[in-house]
Amino acid sequence: MRILRPLVLLGLAAATVLAGCSSTDPGPAPAASSTQGTDQASADAILERVGLAGADGRTVVDELDASSQARPLPLTASVREDVLLLGDGQQEVAMPLPEDEFYVSVAPFREQTHECFYHSLATCRGELAGEEVTVRIVADDGTVVVDETTTTYDNGFVGFWVPRDLVGTLEVEHDGATGSVPFATTEGSPTCITTLQLEA
Repeated sequence: MRILRPLVLLGLAAATVLAGCSSTDPGPAPAASSTQGTDQASADAILERVGLAGADGRTVVDELDASSQARPLPLTASVREDVLLLGDGQQEVAMPLPEDEFYVSVAPFREQTHECFYHSLATCRGELAGEEVTVRIVADDGTVVVDETTTTYDNGFVGFWVPRDLVGTLEVEHDGATGSVPFATTEGSPTCITTLQLEA
């Protein structure tokens, strides 16, 4: 498997365009049962800003990632392993995510990328927005988890709900160029993949 070389510092312009994702050294994700403001009313108060009051965690992730609204959105929304952390500057709410699925959002790139660990639905932006890509996710045991042609969202990402506790390879093809990276949906794995460089 080809190993990508670490990127050198991006220019200031690149940083302003492709920025806003969470730290590569994240702290532990709080549990939905122990985070302040975990009731649906608290979540709805935040989600009302983007027209998603009443939605569950999975729906919020899908809708915000695919949203055509300009980034940054008027809230914070960080996809963790098992919860979606929402915030409005006053409170933080942990919405539970499916117990049997793990969200992986990937931003394939050719020249410019950024560091990311937990995907920020409100701020993350990738290089290739609105581009047709073919994505193939294969587990180490040979199981094909995803094999489809789709279009990257306006934020340059494309996301998939895949089974938990997988280890495998994620491959993307775009306009004759391909790239692949290892991925995992085990405990402590990232929900944001920005290291997949496309090369002819």
